[in-house]
Amino acid sequence: MLPGSRQRRPAPPSAAGLRARLRRSLRRAAPALLAYAGVRATGIVLLTVWARGSGQDVWPMLASDWDSVWYLGIADHGYERELGTEYDANNLAFFPLYPLLVKGVAALTPGPRASIGLIIAVLSSFVAAWGIFEVGNRLHGSRVGVLLTVAWAALPVGLVQWMGYTESLFTAFVAWSLYAVLTGRWVWAGSLAALSGLTRPTGIALAAAVSLSALFALRPRFSARVLAGAVLAPLGWLAYVGWVGVRLGRWDGYFAVQELWHNKWDGGVETLHRLRQLFLYDSTPELFLVMVSLTLIGGVMLFALSVRDRQPLPLLIFTGVLLVIVLGSGGVYFPRARFLMPGFPLLLPLALAVARASPRRAAAALACAVLGSAYCGAYMTLVWPSAP
Repeated sequence: MLPGSRQRRPAPPSAAGLRARLRRSLRRAAPALLAYAGVRATGIVLLTVWARGSGQDVWPMLASDWDSVWYLGIADHGYERELGTEYDANNLAFFPLYPLLVKGVAALTPGPRASIGLIIAVLSSFVAAWGIFEVGNRLHGSRVGVLLTVAWAALPVGLVQWMGYTESLFTAFVAWSLYAVLTGRWVWAGSLAALSGLTRPTGIALAAAVSLSALFALRPRFSARVLAGAVLAPLGWLAYVGWVGVRLGRWDGYFAVQELWHNKWDGGVETLHRLRQLFLYDSTPELFLVMVSLTLIGGVMLFALSVRDRQPLPLLIFTGVLLVIVLGSGGVYFPRARFLMPGFPLLLPLALAVARASPRRAAAALACAVLGSAYCGAYMTLVWPSAP
């Protein structure tokens, strides 16, 4: 049974009570947020030093390169009205919430939209880190919560958290929605899941986690709030996919757009082909692709450990569906480590292992993770010739 499924609904908190609760939560999460900032700052410092040595400018790479260009284009000019036939060219593949936020904030504040988009991403990353800490703290205590936050910050592609991308915003919705489920706040959980469905395609994984968990919670006793959470969760994703269909005049419009971006679910055939090619036949594999492949393999292994550890059902559903989507895609291979970034519950077994280790081993593991993340982030941005 899910936490909160039999609890009596608490009285709505007053504004003063809510502010006090937020302050307590923020004080509790302060060590995790400081640690998060330290990890990401380490990556930025190494990137800056490396970039200066090669005569490159860091700010444009973070704020207005690769996918950031597409989001900024949507904020400036809106979406396409036709499907077209050109590959990798239709911006309807990109979900709307992030560019709408950029456009809305830009209308109220000075400065270029690229800078505003980067600021939104960085601020969202701290909200995500806060939510990740709260999930870890609720399940295993504050030490594991801090370590879980650090592990998420120190992912090999963690630099993307401070780029003009949607991963930080999406992870913030994921973390707080899952926390809301764990604490029985079903309407909040469904609302945040709906917002995630307006942010990234994999928002459907969070919607599945919230809706299915809510249905399980309804079995012993009916609750209108639990049902509302179940209904709300997929609405964002369905709304955007449906809108694209109406805009293009065909029910499968969004999926047709994805095919023009070489994205089609094939059950993992392409993933297995790329792994076999990389590790068995490529005599000089590209370092970034090796990192992506190891991340995918590690994600599967960590999911197995999560099942063994009997993680709460909402977390298992979310990470399981996320892995199915990412590993089962027949599309582009190199961004898949980034696609798994919101799956922070997969890192819980690592956080628990470090928490149980001796101080010396824990410090060594954390130092390797932080320095490795900093190097991978700089390499991904300055050496790898394509998108993260």
